[in-house]
Amino acid sequence: MNGTVFLDPAACRIRQQRIRDWMEQAHLDLAIVVSPESIEYLTGLRWDFRFSPVAALGADGQTVLICPDKPVTSTAIDEVRTYEAKWKSTLRNDQREASSAILADWLTSRKAAGRVGVEFSACPPHVSQLLQEAELVDLEPELLRCRRKKDADEVACLRQAIAATEAMYQKAREIIRPGLSELEMFSALQAAAVEACGEMLTGTGNDYASGVRGGPPRDRCCQAGELYILDLGPAYRGYFADNARTLSVDGQPTESQLAAWQHVCGALELVERRGKAGVRCRDIYAEVEDWLGSATVGSWSSHLGHGIGLSVHETPHLNPNWDDTLEVGDVIAVEPALYAPELQCGMRIENDYLVTETGLELLSPFPLELTTP
Repeated sequence: MNGTVFLDPAACRIRQQRIRDWMEQAHLDLAIVVSPESIEYLTGLRWDFRFSPVAALGADGQTVLICPDKPVTSTAIDEVRTYEAKWKSTLRNDQREASSAILADWLTSRKAAGRVGVEFSACPPHVSQLLQEAELVDLEPELLRCRRKKDADEVACLRQAIAATEAMYQKAREIIRPGLSELEMFSALQAAAVEACGEMLTGTGNDYASGVRGGPPRDRCCQAGELYILDLGPAYRGYFADNARTLSVDGQPTESQLAAWQHVCGALELVERRGKAGVRCRDIYAEVEDWLGSATVGSWSSHLGHGIGLSVHETPHLNPNWDDTLEVGDVIAVEPALYAPELQCGMRIENDYLVTETGLELLSPFPLELTTP
């Protein structure tokens, strides 16, 4: 799947133009990106962690991609150059140096750049040392701002990733029982996700441990009376789903567990009523905090949610440490929860939503119940 066009090239051209519009305002001559997320966002192509491609956008409208081994074809790119990532099928350990050498050749073919945008948290010295005569400007905040509003091709990937979680929860409801190994659960759910996507996942996660708030699967069997929080985040073509359901291991939830479940569901209903473009995320958080604080059992002290996309956590943040406002095009994961020892150990229910002109569109409309409905 490396070097595959995952996104609509026409939409990639639109995203490139958004960056170039900002480049014009910031008086940049060039923008260079190296992170796989940024390369995919702007070119539609993706490579995994083993490779070190680089892409550059010129203020003159030209886009170059330097990719491993074989040229790729995409109408989102004007020029493709390659570097050798393997020698006789062995991966090189100096790929960033190799791709940067090709970038250096490309830069010499252009007039000198006075101001260049790079991703400060990702740009390696191999690239920055090529730009010693230029003034470097952090491109990352603008990329993240642009990535917030999801285009149609991105929403399509997110919908597929979320559909994979639906298949995973269906499988979980079929097999859950006291004595089931967490590793068995994990393996079965990964297989369900791959089958739903029809191809390898490009990411996985999140929580597969029973009787605790979260964590990877353990060599442990789930126990009767426990609540099993499954917070699932498979990625389809780089785009991450992130939603959670909580299941009763023995199918016999206690009165306290049912009471907490009803209260958490009420928090989701509150968000669905309040959530729309222009509403401050802090305000939604405060209302949910008050609501969960009135529960007869359990407590809550976490974030309420966050954006999802090419990263598991993106803007906006439903978190009092940020002062974000919902915008049309946001895709958010909302995850109210209640925890207490008597709940063994608690529950989290998480839905994914698209912020539209009229409010929130639920992207994960599958059962919330603690037991199989």
